[in-house]
Amino acid sequence: MRLMPSAPKRARTRTPGSQRQQRDTIKILIADDHRTFAEALKTALAHERGLKVTGMVHDGQAAVEISREKHPDIVLMDVSMPRTDGIAATREIKREQPDTRVVMLSAYEEEHTVARAIDAGASGFLSKMRPMKDVARSIRAAYRGEPLLEPQELRRILRHLRRRRAQDAGDRARVDRLSRRQTEILQGLADGLSPEQLSEKLGISRNTVRTHVQNILFKLKVHSRLEALALAIRHGKIYPGEPV
Repeated sequence: MRLMPSAPKRARTRTPGSQRQQRDTIKILIADDHRTFAEALKTALAHERGLKVTGMVHDGQAAVEISREKHPDIVLMDVSMPRTDGIAATREIKREQPDTRVVMLSAYEEEHTVARAIDAGASGFLSKMRPMKDVARSIRAAYRGEPLLEPQELRRILRHLRRRRAQDAGDRARVDRLSRRQTEILQGLADGLSPEQLSEKLGISRNTVRTHVQNILFKLKVHSRLEALALAIRHGKIYPGEPV
């Protein structure tokens, strides 16, 4: 009879410990289309205390879908992947789950790519050549909300982002200044029409079409039709494959 009170007491002492262990386990999703690397990363992280890989996918769209389902604490995201690239997937994950931290992985650390990743909401950027201990350390730091970039590197990235945003704003302003006729001609080119076909469709001469094209290039400050089309599509002025 005297043993009965002791059983609940032992249960109470075990429960907080198990809850604390669960709370301290960092759930990780690996998203990388290099399957050998992803498997090696999973195996290495399995030996790190407090880290648990709860999923592994091989394209960006799957990363978004599994993140939505499993709510990982950390996503290790490759930059270049099929279906949806890592940066677009990061932006989508952060939009839906702001508390999930995304750490980008790449074999290359180009400033422009790092800036795009940070702009998309990534907590940091790691080279795939880094030692596994650095990866584990970065996962824990990201989980705690600590910056993964050195202050001087962060300042350089922020300067790059400011330049990029200023350039984007200038490009958008130039695209918005295209006239209705210039937009029609660009859309026709995007639809695959030749200058001769555009001339017939719009009821203007081929010389007038050519003049409009030259004016478009001058207004957008580009050197080819392809550049003009890419800029107009990027800023939503025209749409590939849709009729004028």
